[in-house]
Amino acid sequence: MQDRGAVWKNPSELKSTDGIKITAIIGAWSALHVCYLFFVILRFTLPFAPALPSLLPARVFARKPPTAVYVHIPFCRRRCFYCDFAVSVVGDRKRGNTSATMARYIDTLIAEIEVTPLLNINKQDDRLPIETVFFGGGTPSLLSVEQLERILEAIAHRFGLSPAAEISMEMDPATFDLSHAKGYQAAGVNRVSLGVQAFQDNLLAAAGRFHRREDIIKAFAYLRQAGFDNISLDLMSGLPYQTMAHWEDSLNAAIALQPTHISIYDLIVEPQTAFARYFTPGIAPLPSDRATADMYYLAQAALAAQGYDHYEICNYARPGYVARHNLTYWHCDYNYGFGMGATSYLPQPDGPQRIDRPRTQVTYREWVGQLALCKGKTTDPTLPPTEQVVETIMMGLRLKQGISMASVYRVYGEQGLRQLSRAIAPHIQKGWVIVEPPVTPQEPDEKPGAKSHLIPLLTANSQIRLSDPEGFLMSNVVITDAFNALERASANDKENHDL
Repeated sequence: MQDRGAVWKNPSELKSTDGIKITAIIGAWSALHVCYLFFVILRFTLPFAPALPSLLPARVFARKPPTAVYVHIPFCRRRCFYCDFAVSVVGDRKRGNTSATMARYIDTLIAEIEVTPLLNINKQDDRLPIETVFFGGGTPSLLSVEQLERILEAIAHRFGLSPAAEISMEMDPATFDLSHAKGYQAAGVNRVSLGVQAFQDNLLAAAGRFHRREDIIKAFAYLRQAGFDNISLDLMSGLPYQTMAHWEDSLNAAIALQPTHISIYDLIVEPQTAFARYFTPGIAPLPSDRATADMYYLAQAALAAQGYDHYEICNYARPGYVARHNLTYWHCDYNYGFGMGATSYLPQPDGPQRIDRPRTQVTYREWVGQLALCKGKTTDPTLPPTEQVVETIMMGLRLKQGISMASVYRVYGEQGLRQLSRAIAPHIQKGWVIVEPPVTPQEPDEKPGAKSHLIPLLTANSQIRLSDPEGFLMSNVVITDAFNALERASANDKENHDL
């Protein structure tokens, strides 16, 4: 799966009772790609995001031109009970070569690619070829091989495609056979993300999934026979009726297949879904917060013992098999997005621009038509430096190596680093946040009611990261405190500027 990432909640929704681990950051599941999910959440659940403290350069990060492409294929045989994303249900018998709706969508998608401005250009005006392509959905494995080839040819013709590009495709068990797998591999796909979710038939049925355990085993065998050596499996914790025994069985079954990559996602009950009508988070038949935290601990221990590197909150990889495309999002790099509901993150003269596409077939077709009339230009706003820093913190703390404080210093200065130092000092003390190189406590904690002790002061050269697994589990709390600290720094800066 392309990482749908963790749904980061509004601070007003955060709570911690009796030591129960907050797991909201751990994950979400399949639907629109992570870029869309994270950035829509940022846009609508960060009313507290710091205001621009002063006149700052629009570009606070040195990013390379976009060399990553996400392609959204929205079609599914049925809508899973937990899914609230932009999908189109085509039923159990339709595929790309038998559906007029899918054929029309592919035509529109290619038209969008053809009118999109070339921004993968370096300072010497050389075109940088695309390094990663990700087909997400929906269910891309409902595409015909010919449709997949057409899309890849359009990308290569418009932007260039590196011979060493990682080309990933989400595939669902029971939606393809050996001939499809061989065709996709011959067309250029070299990495597959297989949507397993669980190995128990009753849990799969309860989640509205189309496949069963036997289909998973068959699908994995088809992929190996077709020549795929880079295969990722997706598992979901927190499902209705799921027990620790179920979870341990799914982990063991996944490990036994020896994939190169495993993604672990925690169920989020989203509004407007079937699950939201049936269930209440934390109340049976959904597992409790404590139970899902224990599932996270078990997954971390089991996969680490088998040699998988826990390189990101939700993701584990064999050496050399990290998801290159997903790193684009976690590094906040520029990327192209195409298709219904997809999001681009692209360079513009006055800063990064995020472009969100409509979430229905009709409105998406109209949007592409308008895009063609405007010669690929849109009116979407660019992101101010403060929002770029917010996203860098949110995304970067998902990674094992964490983030540098250099961008915080460039935007917020010493005042921002001081505020951030005070905010994360308790988390450093608890072992959730690790600072490298270590910093010596040197400033009194001035919080009202705080015990008298010195706190470590971050510098522009500091790197902070979350511990594994405790820090990852508590990342929601850490990130909330970090954002609030930067908001205070902005307010102080504005107050001083007004004076």
